[in-house]
Amino acid sequence: MMPLLSVSDLSAAYGSAQVLFGVDFQLNPGEVVTLLGRNGMGRTTTVRCLMGLMPVLGGRCSLAGTDLTGYAPHQVARLGIGLVPEGRQIFPRLTVEQNLVATARSPAQDYGLSPWTLERVYGLFPRLKERRSNFGNQLSGGEQQMLAVGRALMTNPRLLILDEATEGLSPLIRAELWHTLATLKREGLAQIVIDKNLRSLLDLADCHFVIEKGKVVWSGSSNELVASPHIVHAHLGV
Repeated sequence: MMPLLSVSDLSAAYGSAQVLFGVDFQLNPGEVVTLLGRNGMGRTTTVRCLMGLMPVLGGRCSLAGTDLTGYAPHQVARLGIGLVPEGRQIFPRLTVEQNLVATARSPAQDYGLSPWTLERVYGLFPRLKERRSNFGNQLSGGEQQMLAVGRALMTNPRLLILDEATEGLSPLIRAELWHTLATLKREGLAQIVIDKNLRSLLDLADCHFVIEKGKVVWSGSSNELVASPHIVHAHLGV
């Protein structure tokens, strides 16, 4: 089986400061994987490179065999990667519905996934339907996060990336979002998840990649991570 996403020897820098030193990992269709590590270790930078939001020094990111090097963010999105960015970044002066349709697109081709429409997003997040005429800046933090996820789904991705999607939310809203991600996994949507809630990640993910100082220093299943408390203590600080 060809990996859906392959990251090989990825290197990147902010100015003269190199921050990624040969990151390697893969993700198969329908899988959920995590990028784990402390803040500042290179997880978000890896995502920024994948999305074309910053240049790479070396290495390769490919989606279903297509090399993403040099692609602009809108081109990456068109190929089928949806991003729920850290900090949500919804449009504050657009309504919920305008946010959802602003970057929406039909599936580029049939990937075996059910297409996302307004009504399907509203079915996943009924609260958004109730607030569909409200502006983005009139929503609670949890509602804004639902909107950010819904907006990414409306691009009809075959890979969804979530960067700290549950940060700063109430326990009830966090639980709702984890339930949503589990539902998306059952429907076959591949995901990369960056989050600090290790317990929920263990329940959700097929494989974990621990990043330390810009390198993948460990990878394995949830059972293998549970059986490696020294890895959790040394690299995750929990």
